[in-house]
Amino acid sequence: MGTNGSTMLEPLRQGLPPFDPSTVSSSASCALPARYEAVRGARQFTKSTLGQWGLGERFDDVALVVSELVTNALRHALPPAADTAASPQDPPVRLHLMRWTGRLVCAVRDPSEESPEAGDSLIDTPYPPDPSGSAESGRGLFLVDSFSDGWGWHPLAGTLRGKVVWALFRLP
Repeated sequence: MGTNGSTMLEPLRQGLPPFDPSTVSSSASCALPARYEAVRGARQFTKSTLGQWGLGERFDDVALVVSELVTNALRHALPPAADTAASPQDPPVRLHLMRWTGRLVCAVRDPSEESPEAGDSLIDTPYPPDPSGSAESGRGLFLVDSFSDGWGWHPLAGTLRGKVVWALFRLP
């Protein structure tokens, strides 16, 4: 976990919504292990960070979105187990929380270059799920879209492989 500003944001420059990353007022980041228990850790990190920033009242919506983004990264973006020998300096999934005046962005970095819609599409999968239960994906991005003020994704730039999926929350 860390809270350094511009160096942490550098890998995300191409994946952020259209704001200037140099104007971020607060940021925090944590590496997440390639296990589903990482979702709980991401929620705890989010709760702690929002509390430090005086944004505890936004926890429920933000935590739901963080949980969905991290779950999608773990479910759809990680290579097979034999290929997950990522170094501690380059964890497979990383959560970034960034605060601007009036805005909060949650960004999840993962090693896949595939669009988030490829395996978890709002277009491919109806919501609510069909009664047969055959459509299990799609709910995550529907929830992200419903509980945030916008979301998007962008491939990482330069020598970095993967993408960043982000969600934006407007703050009062």
